[in-house]
Amino acid sequence: MERGLLELHLHARYNGVLLETKLLTSNTLVKLTLSGEYSLEVERVFFPALKSLSLLSVLRLDCNNYGRLLDGCPVLEELFIRETDHSDPLCCCEFVESRSVKRLVIFVNLPDSKEFHDVVHIKAPSLEYLDYSSYVSENYELDDLDSIVEARLSLKLWESTNDHDYDDDSYYFDGNYYDDDDDGYYFSFGEPKPAISGDVTNLVTGISNITTLHLSPGSLEAFHFCCTSIPVFKNLLNLSIESNKENGWQVMPLLLKSCPILQTLVIKGLVHRVTNRCGDACACIPKNPRQKKKKRKIVKKEEEKRKTALVAGPRVAVSEALPDVMMDTVTYTKQLPP
Repeated sequence: MERGLLELHLHARYNGVLLETKLLTSNTLVKLTLSGEYSLEVERVFFPALKSLSLLSVLRLDCNNYGRLLDGCPVLEELFIRETDHSDPLCCCEFVESRSVKRLVIFVNLPDSKEFHDVVHIKAPSLEYLDYSSYVSENYELDDLDSIVEARLSLKLWESTNDHDYDDDSYYFDGNYYDDDDDGYYFSFGEPKPAISGDVTNLVTGISNITTLHLSPGSLEAFHFCCTSIPVFKNLLNLSIESNKENGWQVMPLLLKSCPILQTLVIKGLVHRVTNRCGDACACIPKNPRQKKKKRKIVKKEEEKRKTALVAGPRVAVSEALPDVMMDTVTYTKQLPP
C-alpha cells in the first residue's frame, strides 16, 4: 500500500489471512476489495482517498473492525456488500453507517441462516441509491436517508404464501381455519395457515421519499405480508415491477393508490399467481379449490377475460385492452398536459 496503489483486491482462501496492524492506511488507494477468509485486527484505519469499497463474503471480519474500516474512509462513495455460501453470523450487511456513501449495494443469500436476520441498521445521510437483496429481517432501522432518490428491492420470504391466497373472509377458531361463503355457511379447512416471518415496515417507510422504485416479484409479496402499512410515496415518479407466476399481486391496488404523482409504470412479465387480493389492479379471476361452493360475482365482459389492464388511478395512463400476444414488458407513461 506504500507503493502508490490505486486499486487493490485481496482474496483469502482456505485457512484465512490475518491482517494485524496498529494503522492500516494508504494515501492513494481509491478502490479496495476484500473477499474470502480475511480477518482484520486493527486499531485504526485511514484511507483518505478511498471511493469504492467491496466486501465480498469476508467471513472473519468482526463488527468492531468492520466499523473501524468504514470510519476510516471519509470520502467513501460506493459500498458493495455480498454475503453468500456460509452459515456464520452476519455483520457487514446488518450495519452500515457512513456520512459519505452515495451508492449502497447489499446482496445476501443465506437461506439457512434465518436466526441471523434480526435487525438491519442503515444510517447514511448522503445515500442516493440503494440496491438491497435479502431474505426479510425481523426489523429495519433506517436513519437520515433524506437524500435517497432511487431504490431497488429484491426481498425474499422465508415461508411459502400458497395458503394465504384466499383469506378475505376467513378467521381462526379453536385451532381451525374457517371461511364464510356468500350463503352464510362456514367451511373448516383444518390446519391454521403458517405465520409469515419478518417486518419490512420501517424499510418501506425509510425509502418513501424516493422518485424511482424497482421491485422484484418477492418484494411485492413482502410488501403485502410483512408490512403493517404502506406509506404515501409522495415523490415517486417511476415505478418498475417484475412479475412471475409464483408470486401474487396482492399489494398492487394499495401500492398504486399510494403513488399520487406516479408518471411511469413499467411491468416486466404480466403473469402472476392468481389470488383474490388483486382487486382492481388486474382482471384475473381467482379460483379457490377449497371454496367450490362459494358464489362469485363476475362482472368482466367475456372478451376481457383474457386481457390484463392495470388501474393506477387518474394520474397514470391505462390501456383499455392489451393484445392477446403475451408481452414481456409493458410501460405506461403519464401524458403531461401541454
